[in-house]
Amino acid sequence: MNIDLSQKIALVTGSSGGIGKAAAIELGRCGAKVVVHYHGNREGAEQTAETIRSFGTEAAVVRADVTDPGQIRSLVSQAEEAFGSGIDILFNNAGNLIERRGIEDITWDYYRKVMDVNLASTVFVTQAVLPGMKAKGGGSIINMSSLAAHNGGGPGSGIYAASKAAIIALSKSLAKELAPLKIRVNCVAPGFIEETKFHATFTSAEARAATIASIPLGRGGVPDEVGGAVAFLASPYSSFITGETIEINGGVLMR
Repeated sequence: MNIDLSQKIALVTGSSGGIGKAAAIELGRCGAKVVVHYHGNREGAEQTAETIRSFGTEAAVVRADVTDPGQIRSLVSQAEEAFGSGIDILFNNAGNLIERRGIEDITWDYYRKVMDVNLASTVFVTQAVLPGMKAKGGGSIINMSSLAAHNGGGPGSGIYAASKAAIIALSKSLAKELAPLKIRVNCVAPGFIEETKFHATFTSAEARAATIASIPLGRGGVPDEVGGAVAFLASPYSSFITGETIEINGGVLMR
């Protein structure tokens, strides 16, 4: 499959490392001009952009806090100014567990932080790109869900899991709302993906071993395997797919 995105402009939130980086690089490999977004890791974002440029395409690096409405608007404005037109492909990848907390330890502040970085960012970055995407006559939006949306996640990840389940429901609603505008909306839902800050931070060696033992394919995934699915959903090869969630989990969840 030869995916050609050479006439497209992509925005990938949280693309300084992990899955976001892999997706941004894959979109760039397919020829898209890519806006690499980061919040705290500028060095990682610049490395992502340099890799994209090595393919002979263009990349721009933009910092923003995607839990801040003003900074979201600025992010999209800078993204559109960087390449002179609206966004064709949006991957709402930015998100975080923040920390593991059981129900007795959840505070309003913690709840808001988790929901804002995962769900609210998806809502409001999508909202911000829509005028430019509509002006271009269509586009593809890919949202980041998780296996946790289906199984509740590991210990202390209830709010995170709830936010990821909400993203699937939101994506289905948006898929119906935006279909008349030729804008497709889909999700990717990774399972255990290694080489990410998420599992380096929140998953112990013992939990990693137990998780891998439960995976039918007998290993964890890697970010490139999610990046490839994102590129597929951004491409004409998925032109009749909307409102769908691609499960990338090695067979842990089969629907």
